[in-house]
Amino acid sequence: MSGTNTVVETPVVASEPKRLPGEPGLWVFLFGDMVVFGIFFVYFLVERGKAPEVFESSREGLDLTIGLTNTMILLTSSLLVVIGLQGVRTGRFTNASKMFALAMGCGVLFAIFKAIEYTHMVTSDHGPGVNPYYQWFFILTGTHLFHVFIGIGALSLVLKRARRKVEPTGSDRMFYEGCTCYWHLVDLLWMVLFPLVYLVA
Repeated sequence: MSGTNTVVETPVVASEPKRLPGEPGLWVFLFGDMVVFGIFFVYFLVERGKAPEVFESSREGLDLTIGLTNTMILLTSSLLVVIGLQGVRTGRFTNASKMFALAMGCGVLFAIFKAIEYTHMVTSDHGPGVNPYYQWFFILTGTHLFHVFIGIGALSLVLKRARRKVEPTGSDRMFYEGCTCYWHLVDLLWMVLFPLVYLVA
């Protein structure tokens, strides 16, 4: 009696090709935005090189409390956005909606603290017209704050979609990813801006 060899074929599961989250055009915009901020940062350093004593004395006069608080707020918001996006991907839309709403709240809180800081600086005669340091402080942080407002708007859009509890496919999924990537850009820019303006001597 002759034996027969049976070959068992194991099905090959095709893995999804790796890709950047969001639409390719979004990354052109994000990188362009980073280049613009990079140019601002270079100009800030050049101006600081021209008047190091003025920049240093002005920097030492800042109250770091709000700056540090806003740093923690943005780091927390980025974590919330990550959890929210994961919730959308796994169909946990209720949890995702809560995370996006909390992240929006963090953005609003950041703006409130920034407004308090601006008010305190202006009333203490540390407005943008006092010296080059304060001028660049308001230019850099003001431009970033504008991005925060745009990011809050983007998060409001993903929150609205998450509340519909519709499984994201195709362009919908890229929309979620694009909006959350923009918010991470806002966080990343602040992580560079904060030490450059508040801490580096």
